[in-house]
Amino acid sequence: MAKDKTKSRIKIRKNKKRRRYLYILIPIVVLLGAGVTYGAVMLSKAGDIAAESYEDDGRENGSSLRDGDVDPTVDDVSILFIGVDQSEKREANNESNELTDALILATLNKDDKSVKMVSIPRDSYVYIPDLGYTTKINHAHAFGGVASTLETVEGLFDIPVDYYVKINFNAFIDVVDELNGIEVDVPYELYEQDSEDTAGAIHLMPGEQLLDGEEALALARTRKQDNDIERGKRQQEIIKAIVDRSVSFNTILNLDNLMQAVGDNMTTNMTFNEIKSFVSYGSAGSLDIETLSLEGSDLVTDAYYYQLDEADVAEKQAILKEHLGLSSSSTQTDTQTIE
Repeated sequence: MAKDKTKSRIKIRKNKKRRRYLYILIPIVVLLGAGVTYGAVMLSKAGDIAAESYEDDGRENGSSLRDGDVDPTVDDVSILFIGVDQSEKREANNESNELTDALILATLNKDDKSVKMVSIPRDSYVYIPDLGYTTKINHAHAFGGVASTLETVEGLFDIPVDYYVKINFNAFIDVVDELNGIEVDVPYELYEQDSEDTAGAIHLMPGEQLLDGEEALALARTRKQDNDIERGKRQQEIIKAIVDRSVSFNTILNLDNLMQAVGDNMTTNMTFNEIKSFVSYGSAGSLDIETLSLEGSDLVTDAYYYQLDEADVAEKQAILKEHLGLSSSSTQTDTQTIE
């Protein structure tokens, strides 16, 4: 169905505190897949951008759940995508460790060329080792940055988290617009604020349609008619749409701008050679991605929390371990409880 384009078209993008959206696999697809495919000049530029984005994860020898280093050219590996809101207010207050607005853990199986992604609600009530108590998972990054977030997620799923990609949401709209929009199925009619926080500026009708950056942002951030779990599912569908669009032939003319938009707004502990190893996952023209979500219930005490269902977490642990080729004895067995 047609959509009402009653929204701001302002080109200056301000990062507001309520933005909660993802463009998770774009760094892998844009920085390397396209660069490797379309020539030496783009490959060189992608390498430069990846080098500028590199930042150590703070762990001396990688994941403590690994016996040694991993090689993504031959090993199944995991990547934690960390979405943060680096708002102007926080930057002005020199708050370098922000709350995470979104977390997605992805496992990649080399033989199957497949990806499994599980969304972790930001209000999930979990044990944070650095703090020594249970609270919202998004506090891990605020307290101890990337290293604390990695340790917390490893404790939750009892699997090694090999790599991370930390994403500043600032480029989301520009990336979607550089792709000339993405095809997404809008589940219901919605009114949502735009990137300038103008209430009701975006009006979308239900149905499959081409969304520009502002509209994709509105769909990814809304939860007025449901909850964080459904929003996480929508974000995963948006990720798939972006990945599909990114690996298409139509991205050739926009590669330079796409790579710059991604590179300016992310940090990662992956070297460019490690990033290039993931090209084979999309070499057939699409990625085999399965999305997972975590079941739970509302928990209200001193604040609102999302109480994860222990049986469901155990089920997701088993799925991710199998996808990584790990047996139950391959990782530590003293995982902290989620309560």
